[in-house]
Amino acid sequence: MKVLGRLALGIIMSLIVVMWVYGLFFASKESVNKFGDEEWAARAQARCETTKQRLRDLADLRRLDAVGVEALSMRADIVDRATDELTSMLDDITRTYPVDDKGRAILPLWEDEYRRYLADRRDYADDLRSGDNSPFAESTFENLPLSERLGTFARDNRMPSCAPPMDLSV
Repeated sequence: MKVLGRLALGIIMSLIVVMWVYGLFFASKESVNKFGDEEWAARAQARCETTKQRLRDLADLRRLDAVGVEALSMRADIVDRATDELTSMLDDITRTYPVDDKGRAILPLWEDEYRRYLADRRDYADDLRSGDNSPFAESTFENLPLSERLGTFARDNRMPSCAPPMDLSV
């Protein structure tokens, strides 16, 4: 029985060593999100950077209690204007798709998730107008907030400005 236990432990340890050797030296290091059309990504990054600047210009850093009774409505208007900018950005960068097969396959998935995120922002603005000042609650996919998934995709493809803004974060 002792010999069988040692043999099982030896096999398990060997399998763990093999797994680490494979993972460190032989497994692909490329992200599942990464596509090959770097020119498309560079154009998207440039367009998204313009949008990021426009969003910075919209920022209203006043405290809600300092604005008065119309504070939530005013904040909702800012959220809608920012969401309009993001929608225009997404429309512009998805007019064309990357030229590589992987890019053409995965960009529509990213776009669909981004549009769901934009719809969540619209719902949040409606909540603000109704007097509900609850924190922004975005949709999730596989227990991850959409903004995290969208941001990872953007960073993996060297277009970090295309990640969703954190303007509604608490």
